[in-house]
Amino acid sequence: MTPKTRLQVVRRQLDYSADDVIRMLDRLAKRLDVSVMSPTSLKTKLSRWENGHESVSEPYRRLFREIYGRTDEELGFPSEPDDQDVAELRARIAVARQVDPELLESFRLQVDHARQIDRRFGGVTMLDRLRGDIDQVSNLLGHSTLSGHREALAGVLTEASTLAGWEALDRSAHGQAWEHYERAKTAAREAMSAPLLAHATAEQAFVLIDIGETEAAAQQLAVAREMAGDAAPSLLRAWLAAAHGEGLSAVGQRDNALRAFDQADQLLPSEPVDPALPFLFLGGSHLDRWRGNALSKLGEAEAIDQLTDALPRLPEAFTRARTGILVDLAFAYTAAGERDAALEHSRQARHLASQIKSDRQLRRLSGLILPGSS
Repeated sequence: MTPKTRLQVVRRQLDYSADDVIRMLDRLAKRLDVSVMSPTSLKTKLSRWENGHESVSEPYRRLFREIYGRTDEELGFPSEPDDQDVAELRARIAVARQVDPELLESFRLQVDHARQIDRRFGGVTMLDRLRGDIDQVSNLLGHSTLSGHREALAGVLTEASTLAGWEALDRSAHGQAWEHYERAKTAAREAMSAPLLAHATAEQAFVLIDIGETEAAAQQLAVAREMAGDAAPSLLRAWLAAAHGEGLSAVGQRDNALRAFDQADQLLPSEPVDPALPFLFLGGSHLDRWRGNALSKLGEAEAIDQLTDALPRLPEAFTRARTGILVDLAFAYTAAGERDAALEHSRQARHLASQIKSDRQLRRLSGLILPGSS
């Protein structure tokens, strides 16, 4: 049967049953302390919403945005009209003039808090809230007339947008992720920051990898490294080299991929933490797990040892990264013909991916064919 609304299309894309959605709506509403109708009534409403017989109103719009990881537009919800008269414009410019260092720091802390929540619990409850922060900063930037404020706001907007892009990618909202990265690149140019632009450009390439445009991704990652240049912080250059290595592994360029990871290892500073780059994590086991991911894609037997060694060294807070390692191990053991190990790691990965609603990792697992299976 052909879907009748975008709301129904998205549910089917994510492979959720109607009962799944009702349970998620009910759980999220309780967590957010939002009053909603009973599950029985919700079942009737969901049918009417999906068939276009009724429009979805608040708070249900918000709940759908969070459980599906999609925007109002992607879910087919009409946008509210925006008042653009002169009085409104003057008011917005006046508000933008009130931006000061304290407010900018507050925005940065909000983004950093969202980043910490995201890596531990996933983006299931953060993506919609982050979009709200992005709209707020975008509005201030769009109405700011002071050059110093514009660059600072643009820097915050870049970081918020790249984080939102990564969260959207994890929810398999590829179009939304792409747009977040486009905004991030535009904001990085406004901020006149080559490091931020290179980072946003590189992260966007992972959208290309995810949709099968691997050649374009490898090229974009090479461009990102050129953007950064030799003057960029060594931590960023190491991260970009590792990202390029993953892109090269996706197109099967084994030697070039491993060479890029060797370069990343050489560039990685002894203290791989830079306060100016709070979004980069490459110390400890992070570079090792990334290399293991590439080895797994290349079908190298070494991937199992690399990933097995990295797993216990990964900090507890990085739940999404842990999920990725387990998925990589499931594929690596499958390539090695070890069915029991592949099955055990895929079960652990599926459990974590379901907890944090990582549709990307769940989609990867759906393509896993265990040894001996048809």
